[in-house]
Amino acid sequence: MGLAKTEMFTDQQNEIALFAKVFGHPARVSILQHLFEIDSCVCGDLVNEIGLAQPTISQHLKELKHLGLIKGNVEGTSVCYCIHKENWTAMKTVMTEFLNQDLTKKQDCC
Repeated sequence: MGLAKTEMFTDQQNEIALFAKVFGHPARVSILQHLFEIDSCVCGDLVNEIGLAQPTISQHLKELKHLGLIKGNVEGTSVCYCIHKENWTAMKTVMTEFLNQDLTKKQDCC
């Protein structure tokens, strides 16, 4: 297998690709939707809400936390997660700029 060669690309290009990867799995989308819906921290009941096994949920939470879209606090024996609102806003800014590129170009192609 070849290397991803991410160093060939700009920081912004790598960041956009990471955001796209997070939204590339319906379980992560579901987790984010649930966290927005309850508008508070969730502690351990995601298995019942999402319907996946705990190790699977944990892996998706790890991905979301690694990118900074969620944050977690340890409360007793469990970890509580919620949306990291500042990082969410920053992600929206980056993605909106990327997705709106077509609005700044006037000429048609082909």
